[in-house]
Amino acid sequence: MTKQTDLGGSFKLPGTSLTVNRMGYGAMQLAGPQVWGPPRDVEAAIAVLREAVAAGVNHIDTSDFYGPHVTNKIIKQALHPYPDDLVIVSKVGARRGPDKSWPHALSRQELIDAVHDNLRNLGLDKLDVVNLRVGGLLAPSEGSIEEPLTVLSDLKRQGLIQHIGLSNISPRQLTEAQKITEIVCVQNAYNVAHRDDDAFIDKLAKQGIAYVPFFPLGGFIPLQFSALDATAVSLQATPMQVSLAWLLQRSPNILLIPGTSSPQHLRENLSAATLKLPPDVIAALGSIESSWAATLAGSMRAQTNHE
Repeated sequence: MTKQTDLGGSFKLPGTSLTVNRMGYGAMQLAGPQVWGPPRDVEAAIAVLREAVAAGVNHIDTSDFYGPHVTNKIIKQALHPYPDDLVIVSKVGARRGPDKSWPHALSRQELIDAVHDNLRNLGLDKLDVVNLRVGGLLAPSEGSIEEPLTVLSDLKRQGLIQHIGLSNISPRQLTEAQKITEIVCVQNAYNVAHRDDDAFIDKLAKQGIAYVPFFPLGGFIPLQFSALDATAVSLQATPMQVSLAWLLQRSPNILLIPGTSSPQHLRENLSAATLKLPPDVIAALGSIESSWAATLAGSMRAQTNHE
């Protein structure tokens, strides 16, 4: 795949020398089913990563608890030594239980071990950005994050982490975090059907902080709405392309990390960066309301309980 000229423009992470194209890639789906174990076809996963980078993607989101210890090894196998402009963002704060659950892992030693796991499996001596994952399954849960964030701040001073972000957090927790260290990005659940963070995104934009929606296409429950379907038909696009284009046009500080193990879906996702939505379409999509988050949470719990 030839390098695209437009991946939604670029964004410079605040207080850093890191500039990324707004359309990136999320590595979670490189692992096996339910983000557990190796993929069915490792060579295909490697090919998707290489095609993404060849197309101009220079922002990859990952974690060593994907698999666990699977996606980072595939990233290293596919791309190491890494291109100079590639920014790899990982996350810590969770682990995978034997039942494929996602419990917190926020103790000092768990966080230190997680950072070293990421370094080892990615083949790096320092991590570009590490997101501290807190909160519940899909949404923030209020409470102090000072203790785990102080651990990451210490690792940053040691040179193992260059920059710190947050995942599954509230505006109040961001304020607390900024008293401890600089925050370059926030990663929360958000898409055209789940917009609890509308005001938060605008607040972050004023501070120049990146907002990175996870599950931008619905995650394990793909977005399905008549408004998306009708818009896609009118624009000769797919509903998923429309969803991604809406996010890119929602705010200039939004960075996208749609994940896929399919080369065809990768190309479709990247092409969404060139899809311009008319104002009336943006307004129509803005009126979508759904119980997406509750449906997804129920699905994930059911999957855990039956495996």
